[in-house]
Amino acid sequence: MPTLVSVPALAEDDDVLAGVPDEYRHYFNGRPPVPFTKRHWEFPGEPRSIRLCRAFLDTCAASRDGDFRYVFSLLGTELATNALRHSRSGEEGQTFVLKVIRGANGLTLVCRDNGRPTNGRPDGGRTLAPAPMAGDRLTAESGRGLALVDSFATTWGDNGHPSIRKVWFHLAYDMTGSSWPAA
Repeated sequence: MPTLVSVPALAEDDDVLAGVPDEYRHYFNGRPPVPFTKRHWEFPGEPRSIRLCRAFLDTCAASRDGDFRYVFSLLGTELATNALRHSRSGEEGQTFVLKVIRGANGLTLVCRDNGRPTNGRPDGGRTLAPAPMAGDRLTAESGRGLALVDSFATTWGDNGHPSIRKVWFHLAYDMTGSSWPAA
């Protein structure tokens, strides 16, 4: 089993929290959340938003065990990073949204980005598919995000629309369908 590293808590005076109104700071405090069915947040399309994303995801999963919390935050951060790197959401002044839906058997995360970047993409914004992880790709520093989602999520997919893309995954509380326990 991999060693888990906890998500560092955001300090109240952290500049990443600067745009968060006081009444929503509990979305990012890392403590078990007030009961919710759906929770969402629109993040600035900046790399520094990833810390805020991790705090948001970790808080949404705070009432679960360490493995679930870690995997949920890891996979959600991968989708947020992809939104910044591979869509218009990473361009100046753009945003992306993370929406968490709590169900009876697990959490579902939907990441909505602003679609194909203005400079275009070689694949034309087709439906997403994970690249197989073999050889050097297993130890690569980047390019493994969707392969991780494919492996560790119970199920996942995307809406296939290049203009406003929604990529989602579901992680069952007992992690059924995830290869995480076998990692």
